[in-house]
Amino acid sequence: MLDLTYEAPKPKVLQGAKHDWELVIGLEVHAQVASKAKLFSGASTEFGAEPNSNVAFVDAGMPGMLPVINEGCVALAVKTGLGLKAQINLMSAFDRKNYFYPDLPQGYQISQLYHPIVGEGEVLVDMAPGVARKVRIERIHLEQDAGKSIHDMDPNMSFVDLNRTGVALMEIVSRPDIRGPEEAAAYVGKLRQILRYLGTCDGNMQNGNLRADVNVSVCRPGDYEKYQETQDFSHLGTRCEIKNMNSMRFIQQAIEYEARRQIAIIEDGGQVVQETRLYDPDKGETRSMRSKEEAHDYRYFPDPDLLPLEIEQAWVDGIAADMPELPDEKRARFVLDYGMTEYDASVLTAEVENAVFFEEVAKGRDGKMAANWVINELFGRLKKDDLSIKESPVSAAQLGGILDLLAKDEISGKIAKDLFEIVWTEGGDPAKIVEERGMKQVTDTGAIEAAVDEIIAANPAQVEKAQQNPKLAGWFVGQVMKATGGKANPKAVNQIVTAKLGL
Repeated sequence: MLDLTYEAPKPKVLQGAKHDWELVIGLEVHAQVASKAKLFSGASTEFGAEPNSNVAFVDAGMPGMLPVINEGCVALAVKTGLGLKAQINLMSAFDRKNYFYPDLPQGYQISQLYHPIVGEGEVLVDMAPGVARKVRIERIHLEQDAGKSIHDMDPNMSFVDLNRTGVALMEIVSRPDIRGPEEAAAYVGKLRQILRYLGTCDGNMQNGNLRADVNVSVCRPGDYEKYQETQDFSHLGTRCEIKNMNSMRFIQQAIEYEARRQIAIIEDGGQVVQETRLYDPDKGETRSMRSKEEAHDYRYFPDPDLLPLEIEQAWVDGIAADMPELPDEKRARFVLDYGMTEYDASVLTAEVENAVFFEEVAKGRDGKMAANWVINELFGRLKKDDLSIKESPVSAAQLGGILDLLAKDEISGKIAKDLFEIVWTEGGDPAKIVEERGMKQVTDTGAIEAAVDEIIAANPAQVEKAQQNPKLAGWFVGQVMKATGGKANPKAVNQIVTAKLGL
């Protein structure tokens, strides 16, 4: 494992007109389970389908329709819990959370309040190279998603799309351990990374497959420490919840605005009202949505249509035995096996597809060179063309072929970059391209020596300067490379230039 230093949370201090204030943040992240079927029906979860085309009778709340638990969703929730080093509860139960909304046909949501499937765990949030903070996970429970109300298709009517109704969600609830906007965004980013490595959620925030409800409050310096000693939440101030955040940048902006809004209210002698709010990114502000409900407002009760969910330890152990390598473990292995820096390892393991691509390139080759080419050349070009690693015109095999030619001294670094550009735009086998286009590096020392002699003979004044200042020998190397079209072996050129100049 990496040699990590664990830091205590450092609160972001905001200066009010009268006092200093600290932020306290907790997050409820809703992650859509990577299942092709819904939590209690066999209806498809395909994104972008025709409205109301992925709806089973039970999703639509038809009388007499009974929910049937999707075992695959349960397995993925357990896998997520194991990935977060959390307690797996062998007995859990589903409850009905009662409220009315047009896109909730049953008039209730099936969720888990009293007995969640996963208990306490943790997420290690990377704050700097070698520095991490632990954010405690309170619980993970399974629940249904609601549908979607659409208000902008007609000036007089609203429409309802029930395709999302019944889609399985994992609600991952953190403790109020997060102390600043940047840390909140880093936490969501790390959680998304872990879920994608596990394969339990695709992490697509744009489609709403991963979204966060952000609870924000402010307190005076020292009050958070009192909460830790007493576990009395009153020390943390009144919290407001900002719903359905699906952007790291907007999460930070919303927290900053909401904290300053609360500070202004308190310092003006008012009281913060516990409520649910929405963030308007165009105005850069939060606005009230509704008063914050408590558990009793939803009239929770055990769902009479679902028996308590009992799973066996042997089944959990089977899932644990098939766990993939997680990002922290992979990052540590990259540092150890390939001799790269922790920063480079972090870049390569940021997305699971990036790590897989790199390992294909590095297999049987120099790891440092592979990392350098993947990070600088490939990732740089992908960013320039706004492409993902899956859309890369250069495959891992093709990039590996370029590195093989470099390693055998058949091409120089400059030629390799030219070759990369050709493969990027035209495709093809790098070795064949080099052969057919005469791109091989000149390694014949006689030919190189002749080119050096010619440059030296034509530039006696420059020779005298270089003999007085050896650093100027690089000029001759550049001229020889230019004269040979960049094909001369740079190492051989350097050696011959140094010898000819008597340096």
